[in-house]
Amino acid sequence: MVTGGARRIGRTIALSLAQAGASVAITYRNSVDEAEATLREIADANEAAGGEAFAARCDLRDPENVRESIADAIADLGGLDILINNAGAFESAALEAITSEQWDAMFQTNTRAPLLVAQAAHAHLKAVKGRIINIGSLGGMQPWATHAHYCASKAALHMLSQTMAKAWAPEISVNCVAPGMVVTGAVNQAYQHFAEKTPMRANAVPADVAAAVMFFITGPHFITGQLLAVDGGLGL
Repeated sequence: MVTGGARRIGRTIALSLAQAGASVAITYRNSVDEAEATLREIADANEAAGGEAFAARCDLRDPENVRESIADAIADLGGLDILINNAGAFESAALEAITSEQWDAMFQTNTRAPLLVAQAAHAHLKAVKGRIINIGSLGGMQPWATHAHYCASKAALHMLSQTMAKAWAPEISVNCVAPGMVVTGAVNQAYQHFAEKTPMRANAVPADVAAAVMFFITGPHFITGQLLAVDGGLGL
């Protein structure tokens, strides 16, 4: 299952899994058209690889909706081996202007939702010695002055990932991928600015993040509790 798998990084991760032969479930909230298009692409990839595809409309802030979506995906696909907590929120705001509502909304999506989904999937993943990969951020490793609520929520997700890894071992391996600047649309001046600051002289693309996720999926189950930055050295 890939949460927020209808578009951007989540879509690329879902397609990478499908191309590798996995049956893939995605969740989405408002991106109906994108979800339908991604589901068709997953189905096309699966036709050659042998897997199946499923999409669940899910508000990850709602515990009951989360439990229902996990149950529906398992019923449709026949099980659950891998969970990718990809869905996330991003927002810029001056620190002194962040409202309590903005703060809470950011943590609901970026930290609380991955916990709810992982809890709902826990018994199924434990039974098959499954894997969880959470999508963190370079912003959770470095302070960004105009993204305090985002940075704090992702830093919390990084710690949550390590806590999950320790609490749910040895049955479930849990790791975290932390992208830096990722180009998901048209290149603009801001992207160029970050590329120039990056030792690799380029920004990441969704395929770079998906490859890191696939490393944790296909690598040794023994690897757990790790945080892998995919930033071209930007955080150095």
